[in-house]
Amino acid sequence: MGALSIRQVRKTFNNTVHILKGIDIEIDPGEFLILVGPSGCGKSTLLSMIAGLDTPTSGSIHIGDRDVTYLPSKDRDIAMVFQSYALYPNMNVAQNIAFGLEIRKVPKAQREETVQRVAKMLQLGHLLDRKPGQLSGGQRQRVAMGRALARDPKLFLFDEPLSNLDAKLRVEMRAEIKLLHQRTRTTTVYVTHDQVEAMTLGDRIAVMKDGVVQQFGTPEDIYERPATRFVAEFIGSPAMNMVQARQGGAGDAAVVAQGVTLATHEQQRAALAQAGGELIYGLRPENISLADSGLPGTLSLIEPTGPETYATVDTQAGPLTIRVPGNLRARVGDAVHLRWDAAHAHLFDAKTELRVA
Repeated sequence: MGALSIRQVRKTFNNTVHILKGIDIEIDPGEFLILVGPSGCGKSTLLSMIAGLDTPTSGSIHIGDRDVTYLPSKDRDIAMVFQSYALYPNMNVAQNIAFGLEIRKVPKAQREETVQRVAKMLQLGHLLDRKPGQLSGGQRQRVAMGRALARDPKLFLFDEPLSNLDAKLRVEMRAEIKLLHQRTRTTTVYVTHDQVEAMTLGDRIAVMKDGVVQQFGTPEDIYERPATRFVAEFIGSPAMNMVQARQGGAGDAAVVAQGVTLATHEQQRAALAQAGGELIYGLRPENISLADSGLPGTLSLIEPTGPETYATVDTQAGPLTIRVPGNLRARVGDAVHLRWDAAHAHLFDAKTELRVA
């Protein structure tokens, strides 16, 4: 049995509002699981059930070999870090870190040893006498993590812990959390709506939408082989280009968009022979390049970011966003040509939005 097993978990309010629709997830000891999706997809509700703050309408949750579905939080051996730091303003850093241990009547000498160990790990040793009001946002978040670490739990739960931080601090704290997991190897479940956090932190990712796990896999699997159109558009920045297309004809392996034939590779052609109908042709911006020949278009938008530039090219097949090096020598209105390797194209059924091939 894995470190965490979620089996057919459903949550319904008033017998009419279905928040979770049969979630199945299992992760191994030491894994870092990301629950990612837009607001309202059910990820925080699922985390609350893992934490014991809510109970499922049906299904079960196991931590290790224990069924904890209806156990109170205090009996689950978990530690949680919230979006808000939830620190005690009248206590200093050392007291905040040690508070949970004190409640559990851990001997004073052991508490002090734990505080020193955790403070060293999180680079808080010089701040132990300060109150939360004297700390920066990043320091307060580290104290919140320190309080969780002091517990030495079986399971860490993070509920969008970086949402209140500015962009620079989010990058720094993301690295802190990853390093922390590498040191402790404690099984972790992390909720976020930020796909960059999901890709950089997770060993495996569950992409959620409308109470359903759309895809569960490694960051590489989800990025390179998205199972649905939603996953393909949600993961990746800029988002994947989606072109409305169709099969060239009955039994035809060609894909046509607005009269333009789009390249496919051998595996896709084999699947298209059985699919047919309306399609979505997907291309990630970094897989499209400017060339001397290919699909003609006109530059309609240029967005420099420094090391790279995002550009939108209006083509007969539709507008396409490309990602190119930052030294792009072109202007809006210029005529260009686009090329790509068909092996990088993604095909989705327009009706079911499921991956073809």
